[in-house]
Amino acid sequence: MTATETDLPNPISPEFWVRSEAAIDHDLAALRSAPLSYHPEPPLPVELGIAAGPGCWVVNKHADILEVSRQPEFYSSASGITVLDAPAEFNEFFGSMISMDDPRHARLRRLISAGFTPRMLTKLEAGVAEQAARIVDRVSERGECDFVVEVAARLPLQIVCDLMGIPESQIDFVFEQTNMILGGSDPEYVPDVDDILTSMLLAGQGLSDLMHDVARSKKGGDSDDLTTILVNATVDGEQLTEAEIASFFILLVVAGNETTRNAIAWGLKFLTDNPPQKQIWLDEPDAVAGTAVEEIVRLASPVTYMRRTALADTELGGQQIREGDKLAMFYLAANRDEDVFDNPYTFDIRRDPNPHVGFGGPGPHFCMGAHLARREIRLMWQELLQRLPDIEASGPPELLLSSFIHGVKHLPATFTPVKAR
Repeated sequence: MTATETDLPNPISPEFWVRSEAAIDHDLAALRSAPLSYHPEPPLPVELGIAAGPGCWVVNKHADILEVSRQPEFYSSASGITVLDAPAEFNEFFGSMISMDDPRHARLRRLISAGFTPRMLTKLEAGVAEQAARIVDRVSERGECDFVVEVAARLPLQIVCDLMGIPESQIDFVFEQTNMILGGSDPEYVPDVDDILTSMLLAGQGLSDLMHDVARSKKGGDSDDLTTILVNATVDGEQLTEAEIASFFILLVVAGNETTRNAIAWGLKFLTDNPPQKQIWLDEPDAVAGTAVEEIVRLASPVTYMRRTALADTELGGQQIREGDKLAMFYLAANRDEDVFDNPYTFDIRRDPNPHVGFGGPGPHFCMGAHLARREIRLMWQELLQRLPDIEASGPPELLLSSFIHGVKHLPATFTPVKAR
């Protein structure tokens, strides 16, 4: 069998991910049990003006993902983080520093890290708890809701917008644009297949224009939001440009919003399917909250994969990799690796250790917002379990048509109505 031939299922195809959990897990197990496999890229609409690439190595074993993540000198991010061979400017516009290699990546991360001060993080954590309470207030008296749209999506979106000093009046606009960027392959968000790329670019430009306006209003100011800190910060004689701040905002509002929102949403599905686990969390909230969040992130794996590109001929998992080859690290597959996790398909909120790669593998591109994401998931579920303890999914999740994001678009939920605070 050559590098371009395989009989194994193709997880690069979005259709792979909108099937039953049993079918997906069966096929991921088959992929993990086989040597590293090379898969074709799904065809793209001619109107996009971007041809599908020749194919991509699917990296699905936990150990292999750790190896790729730890060796940025062999595996580059600069050619893009999805299998799409888009222009470098496109990748950086939407991906900011996660679509860069060092030294550019290190420079940008260093400058942005200057804004994540202990004071800022303390303020954020207090804000998360209050926003979680407000979100529950909005739905608590109704007894039902679309859990994704009205709960899971609201918290991380609000926190990111508060963090960056985005006006409250713009939050719905930001929500719509992020859906179009990460839901480009899903007809609910981009109904006209001929306009996918245009819709994504317009959505990105809209967010960029918003951030430019906010950044200019913060120049020389003394507010304590992150945008004010970033536009006025100097580190080693360097400052962020307006374009870099806008690109970082797109990354933060897309990655920080979408991934946390999907972890919270999948949490409802897992707790509904596993009532004894939910009861443990209700009975021992302080003891298990930390491990429960890690288990949600492990099974949910909100970012399904990230791409790297080989910078030289090398070997991975016993397979020869050639310079220029694309590799997709499927975190969701690795987080079910039987060689690492006992009973990997079991939702166990006491699981410890839990060396998942739900925030990416170790190395320079480990998720910068992992601490905040954990805090948001924990506090949102703390608020829900305290005030709506019988909340459960009342129907199946409506899944996002995407191989990149393990997304839930809609999830109906029911609970006993209670008065708002």
